[in-house]
Amino acid sequence: MVGEGVLHECLLHPDIEKVLVINRKPCGVVHNKLKEIVHADFFQIDSIAMQLTGYNACFFCLGVSSVGMNEEKYNHLTYDLTLYMAGILSSKNPDLVFCYVSGSGTDSTERGKSMWARVKGKTENALLQLPFKGANMFRPGYIHPTKGLNNTHGYYSALKWMYPILRTLLPKHVISLKEIGLAMIQAAKSGHAKTILDSKMISEMAKQADKS
Repeated sequence: MVGEGVLHECLLHPDIEKVLVINRKPCGVVHNKLKEIVHADFFQIDSIAMQLTGYNACFFCLGVSSVGMNEEKYNHLTYDLTLYMAGILSSKNPDLVFCYVSGSGTDSTERGKSMWARVKGKTENALLQLPFKGANMFRPGYIHPTKGLNNTHGYYSALKWMYPILRTLLPKHVISLKEIGLAMIQAAKSGHAKTILDSKMISEMAKQADKS
């Protein structure tokens, strides 16, 4: 859902010249800015590595739920996969800004009781050590979907009526998908002094991107 929403904003934004999407299956979007690579195994991207040069931002929206998953498998699909791909991108694009979709409650200490939060924290910490031009960890809580897109989970529809209330009461934990996309674009253009961004900071960045 997040990847589709971020792509949507990138294709609409006048400052985005071109977008490369790497998917396991076609995204179904056709646009003159868009190039897509369909690749089955994200742990084996050496064969397409030469096509990953010349970019100044990566919006990494890939992720899995930890529900029903043990720590070893979740670590493999979250930490190992993200660092594998980020390592290749950093070696090919020295001026790249890396935007990582993490989550509210992520544990930067890597020592908390929540398994998913520890793994996400370890992933964030490792990404911040790579030689990117900049790196920002996006920690949204509830994400309000973009109307008309295809990959919105059913339970979001049931919660839509609560969005204005939650936005007022919990501004650090509630954000729209449009704002995430715009904030990533702003991070690529101008960066941000903070490496870890909660929903309130994401919203502020989105306003800057919308004005520019």
